[in-house]
Formats: sequence, C-alpha cells, structure tokens
Amino acid sequence: MFVLIAFWTSYYGRLSAPMDFEVHFHGITMTLWSIMLIGQAFFIRFKKRKLHHFAGKLSYLLVPLIIISGFNIAHYTIQNVPVGHPARYYQAALMYNSIIAFAIIYGLAIYFRKNPKMHARYMICTILPLITPISDRIIYKYIPALVSYAPAADGIRMVPALGFLIGQIILISLIIWDWKKNKQFNAFFIVWIPLTIYHFSVLNFYRYPFWQKFTEWLMSLPLS
Repeated sequence: MFVLIAFWTSYYGRLSAPMDFEVHFHGITMTLWSIMLIGQAFFIRFKKRKLHHFAGKLSYLLVPLIIISGFNIAHYTIQNVPVGHPARYYQAALMYNSIIAFAIIYGLAIYFRKNPKMHARYMICTILPLITPISDRIIYKYIPALVSYAPAADGIRMVPALGFLIGQIILISLIIWDWKKNKQFNAFFIVWIPLTIYHFSVLNFYRYPFWQKFTEWLMSLPLS
C-alpha cells in the first residue's frame, strides 16, 4: 500500500510514459521483491510450504538482479550531481549502502534458512534499508511540513533521516518485543548493527575524503 502511494505519480501511474531502462529495471525488481515478501507471509500463514520453498528459490535469482539494478539506478542518478558537491557523496551513501545493507540482511536470512523463526525475522528486516525511497516521497508529496524537521548539513535537507527514524523505531520495537515474548536477543539486534552503520554513513560519510574518493571510483565504473 505505502509503495503504491509513494510511487504512483512517479512510476506506477505512468507506466505507459517513456522512461529510461534504469528506472524500469529497478522498479520491476523492487516490485517483485515486495510481492514476494507479501506472498511468503501468506504461504506461511496458510501452510503452503511448497510454494514458500519455490518462492525462496526464486529469490536466488531475484536478489542478484535487485543488487545489480540498485547499483545501476544509483550510478544513473548520481552521475547528474556535479563532482565535488556534497549531495553527490550523500546520495552515494544513501543509495549504494542501502543495497549493501539489504544484501547483508538477505544473506543472514539465507544462512539461517533451516531455522524458520530466525529466517523469517531476517527476511522481514530486508525491507528496512529500503524504507527511505517510500518515506521520502510520501513526506514530500503529502506531508511537506515535515521536511523542515529533517536535519540539514551543507545546504542538504536530509529528509531520509526521518525514514531512518521510522526504521529505528520499528526495529527497536521488534527487539524489545522479541526479548519480552521469546527471551531472544539475536536476529533483530544483529540487523540493527548494519542498519545503524548504514544510517550513520548517510548522515556523515559525505564529509569524509575517503568516501568522496571511493564514490568517484564507483562513478568511474560502467554501472549505468
């Protein structure tokens, strides 16, 4: 629902309009991932184990495509920002590092695939690094008054920080719930580590010379 609301005017509502390959590639892969997560929840709920396992195997094909499309759309977007501008390095951390965090969490889900409860927790959390494309669009389009509450640095209004706050609230709530109900302090807390590092990187790395150099190296690659 939130995905449709966020991307209706910019993507789903104008599928017949001319759009670059990079936009469709990323849009299709992320739409398929959203459908897969919802489908997997239904398959587990209604004990459709064969369908669940089949969809899980399909993810081995889909996730590499998500990673490729993520790097592709990041390169495509960032190349339009001038070299040396803080927004170039901020967007690099926002887009590239979200894909890395997603890949780490998905990798943990696959590693624990024989432990259903752990596997499910990690799979649910794969959406957390990908919240900001949704939250940013909803805020800008429907709740613009919130933009002024986002932190600003070097002239950049960091609206994704509001999405990060949502992600942190969700994850910390899950950590507390899991501890109170199941006396477990593992999966959700482990996810909190790469997610928090990702959030820190977006809010801070754009100022660091090492990240600026790394970004320019990435942008020199033929990723789009």
